[in-house]
Amino acid sequence: MLLTHRAAGWRRKSTWRAAVWIVLALVVAGGIAFWIATRPTTAPRGGRSAATGPMPVVAATAEPGSIDITVNALGTVTPLATVTVKAQIAGRLMRIAFTEGQMVHRGDLLAQIDSRPFEFTLAQMQGQLARDQALLRTAELDLNRFQTLLKQDSIARQQVDTQESLVRQLRGTVQSDQAMVDNAKLNIEYTQIVSPLDGRVGLRQVDEGNYVQLNDPTGIVVITQLQPITVLFAVPEDQLPVIMSRLRGGATLAVTAWDRARKNKLAEGTLVAADNVIDTTTGTVRLRARFDNQNGELYPNQFVNVQLLVDTLQNAIVIPTAAVQRGAPGTFVYAIKPDETVTARPVQLGPAQGERTSVQSGLQPGEKVVVDGADKLREGAKVSVRDATGAAAAGAAPADPQAQRRRRNTQ
Repeated sequence: MLLTHRAAGWRRKSTWRAAVWIVLALVVAGGIAFWIATRPTTAPRGGRSAATGPMPVVAATAEPGSIDITVNALGTVTPLATVTVKAQIAGRLMRIAFTEGQMVHRGDLLAQIDSRPFEFTLAQMQGQLARDQALLRTAELDLNRFQTLLKQDSIARQQVDTQESLVRQLRGTVQSDQAMVDNAKLNIEYTQIVSPLDGRVGLRQVDEGNYVQLNDPTGIVVITQLQPITVLFAVPEDQLPVIMSRLRGGATLAVTAWDRARKNKLAEGTLVAADNVIDTTTGTVRLRARFDNQNGELYPNQFVNVQLLVDTLQNAIVIPTAAVQRGAPGTFVYAIKPDETVTARPVQLGPAQGERTSVQSGLQPGEKVVVDGADKLREGAKVSVRDATGAAAAGAAPADPQAQRRRRNTQ
């Protein structure tokens, strides 16, 4: 019985001790949680409090400037003239006088056809002409004598009329012979095939020794004019009224040709013509620009990026394109007020050029706008203007981390 009472007392003491330890553990856990919740929050060394410190941003000033109003399009280099040189007479090709890819000028010899058959024909025609000219001369002398005898009433009128008809017939024969002689001379000229324009010859289509025909579709060689050269490109029909208005006003619209990547400028030219119809399938109209192409930057059938300068907007308010924000209120910028707080300012944008955008309304020259760091701003937020490298703006001294740490310890 005594053992039973001792065991019950021991169990009561163990339960009381366990309860005490549980209470102590709860008190300690509560104290730790309270300390964590109430301890002061400190910013990283060298930084500021995210809740109260100004936000560092990069700003730019809205300034008057000029903006080029341009139209971009994809164009194809098109030569002003492409000629397939063909033989104008049939004959054996005796000589090729050009080198493939050579630049030639108008009148340069390209090929030579055997001229001997045509020279023989010319000699024959010249002989026939000389004979008929002699017959005509004799007939004219007889006519003069007959007319004299007719005045003396020594011959019949019919004989004189017959002689006059013979003279007219021989004159026609001589005229026909002269045309045949001229045609023979022209055929001899055709045996020398010359360039009809300035340009570059391509690959030859026939070799020496071949017999060339008049109806040969491939010809002898193709010549392409390279200087000057043109570029055909299409622009939306909505842009056409402005372009045509500038052309009718006598303006010279500059056109720049760029490579596929728009990194290298190939050539500069001017707009010379617009097509007379709009393509209804694409809603575009074709334009032609002309380039001197003195250095051969443009090559026929080459695809290029075209930039047409339609007009230049003068005295516009210009800001960096990165400052433009878009959201629920529409297009806006964060303008920095004199007290170094920001406000969301709705703006109406105008034409843009690269990294610069014009503002038609909403900003005044000299106002500063946030370029970088706007994603963390809100209306009325305090900002610290920094340059693009992240350093403090002019006039602001860099923070001293040790001094900040001493100030935090004294609070």
